[in-house]
Amino acid sequence: MHQPLILASTSPFRRALLERLGLPFTTAAPAVDETRRPGEPPQVLVLRLAEAKAAAVAAQHPDAIIIGSDQVACIDDQVLGKPGGRERAIAQLELASGRTLVFQTGLCVFNAITGRTQTVVEPFHVHFRRLTRARICAYLDREQPYDCAGSFKSEGLGIALFARLEGEDPSALIGLPLIRLITLLESEGLDPLSDAAGNPL
Repeated sequence: MHQPLILASTSPFRRALLERLGLPFTTAAPAVDETRRPGEPPQVLVLRLAEAKAAAVAAQHPDAIIIGSDQVACIDDQVLGKPGGRERAIAQLELASGRTLVFQTGLCVFNAITGRTQTVVEPFHVHFRRLTRARICAYLDREQPYDCAGSFKSEGLGIALFARLEGEDPSALIGLPLIRLITLLESEGLDPLSDAAGNPL
């Protein structure tokens, strides 16, 4: 019998990604202060928060394997959060126009029984086309991505904003790097391609 698997997130995007693996799991909301510390590099921030989210859920589920993840979108050292509304989304996309936005995704798999922690930071580069304000507004009117860091949905019409994408794990762009995650889960005995008895193929 495998340990319970818990995703330390209430994000519908991360939940949908993890469902692709076909492993039974539940979700839990981690109570974590996500404030960036002064001078904290984005890679350090996402790794710290991914670990903190996993640890927060582990405190309530000491028998589980917990997946924690956190993501920021950056241009240079400037972190772009969720815009929350139209005007901030316009400003974010005008800033990104003709430039490269880097998503840094922190991933943590924590085994609450053994105390083993595995972590990784997965970068993904989004190269934007030059965007006129009219095109930005047309996109926002169509998709209204105000709950998405960087003000776009790559799995939707946001693809029309890009010149090219660059990275090893396309699922990282949506918030959970599945290629890396599968490797981490396999080392804990959770293999999406195992047989009905749970044995690796």
